[in-house]
Amino acid sequence: MHPNLRNSLAVLAGITLCMLLNGLLIGLLMQIFGTPDGFNANIPSTYHLLGAEHYVAPFLAHALPSLFGASLSALLATHRHRSMALLVGILHLLGGITAAFIIPAPIWFTAMDLVLAYVPMAWLGWKLSGRPV
Repeated sequence: MHPNLRNSLAVLAGITLCMLLNGLLIGLLMQIFGTPDGFNANIPSTYHLLGAEHYVAPFLAHALPSLFGASLSALLATHRHRSMALLVGILHLLGGITAAFIIPAPIWFTAMDLVLAYVPMAWLGWKLSGRPV
């Protein structure tokens, strides 16, 4: 298999893992943490009912898929391992930016999520993969 094709497939595998984990984690973690009575995600004036623990679920559902998806991509790539891992994080970030425009959330959370959950976790995924640059 041509190395560039393998790298493309590595990124595709990484971003597929990101999407699957994101959906699974959001569903699972929202069940674990739940939401307070009276909260409605479509009504921003009810956000004051949320505590810090309610923001853990979406943050983890964005950070962990980037970590694992990027690590998988780095492990499967033939070369440019860091670049392939970061590409997974950037593609996942683009999905996060899109969601930020669709799903109402406090500005502080959106900023923290977009800055910390995607590309930094992809970089960490590459580091944890043990693959060279």
